[in-house]
Amino acid sequence: MQTLVIYDIPNDRIRNKISERCKDSGLLRIQYSAFIGELNHNRREELLLKLKHTLSENTGNIRIYPLCDKDLRLMKEIAVVESEDDE
Repeated sequence: MQTLVIYDIPNDRIRNKISERCKDSGLLRIQYSAFIGELNHNRREELLLKLKHTLSENTGNIRIYPLCDKDLRLMKEIAVVESEDDE
């Protein structure tokens, strides 16, 4: 099942550790503080424990959303990229 992880953590050092944990779990960064990827229930729970341990008593918010295929197909994206003419 696809898993979306988003977070808001003010401490740079902790935020970088959280992003590394997400990458180590095989998730792909889709925005600065958002990752997505395929994780089964056990791997999602393992990631949850690692992220909870990493955040510890530091200020921050981490959300982990399992996404079913049906909901994922309904996803829409709006992206505007800088063209070479704009440079």
